Amino acid sequence: MKAMLCRAHGGPETLTLGELPDPAPGPGQVLVRVAAAGVNFADVLMVEGKYQEKPAFPFAPGLEVAGTVEAVGGGVTRVEAGQRVLALVGTGGFAELALAAESDVFVLLETMDFETAAGFPITYGTAHGALTWRADLQPGETLAVHGAAGGVGLATVEVGKALGARVIASAGGPEKLAVAAAHGADETIDYRQEDLRQRLKALTGGRGVDVVFDPVGGPVFDGSLRSLAWGGRLVVIGFAGGEVPQAPANLLLVKNIGVLGFYWGSYRKHAPDLLIEQFAELFAWYRDGKLQPLVSQVLPLAEAARALMLLKNRQATGKVVVAIR
Repeated sequence: MKAMLCRAHGGPETLTLGELPDPAPGPGQVLVRVAAAGVNFADVLMVEGKYQEKPAFPFAPGLEVAGTVEAVGGGVTRVEAGQRVLALVGTGGFAELALAAESDVFVLLETMDFETAAGFPITYGTAHGALTWRADLQPGETLAVHGAAGGVGLATVEVGKALGARVIASAGGPEKLAVAAAHGADETIDYRQEDLRQRLKALTGGRGVDVVFDPVGGPVFDGSLRSLAWGGRLVVIGFAGGEVPQAPANLLLVKNIGVLGFYWGSYRKHAPDLLIEQFAELFAWYRDGKLQPLVSQVLPLAEAARALMLLKNRQATGKVVVAIR
């Protein structure tokens, strides 16, 4: 099968188009003929050797796919050959065929196309899990979403609105803020032109925000932490800004605030049943029009390296997807 291969750690430009042996499903596994694969910042880190998981070379990046079930291994009962599905694969998504555990495969709604589905699970799974399982976001609370024009940021804006929150979106530049507003943000902040901490305070009448969703880190984390209301929660998603911040414990104590880490992928191992419940709710919201995923660019497999560079350089708005078929 054709695959975009990482043969040694380096930048996305080091990826090369090649071939790997066709995989075969073992017990409890599902073989998917991939139509499209979602592109994530974690793929960039994996190629660079900076991710918590380091696959053996050569490997194909790609954590999430959508396509058709080609075959199933022994004991698989939830899906069957020929069904349209989305799947979480860990690695191997940038290829014509990909293996997934049965618990990581979800049958698609008829109304969801492959490109939308390929970019759906990680962004919306992360948004939903962070806001419900960790932050316990309540209707009427104020949510600040950073990186709000990216794939996971836009998903979080939409999930926050579906949960009944007032959403403040921050991003760099008026074009990105317009995208966030179009997806439901009530207020916007241009962090390139405005002081984040002052604006969050002003937009909440000095009270501060109840929940912060932060995939950026660095100064954004620091300003957000000091902008939390009493009893507020800041959810750490990642460090796209390149700097891992530190939280002063005295501030946590005085304001009764919490900093919560959230790695959605770990739930696949520790609580897979939660994902089944989660996708049932997310698919229902999609069917009802509460979620409107934005796939901003679809690139062919041969241009997967360019797709990764769009994320690395923070040039992407919405979700970037690689088309395999």
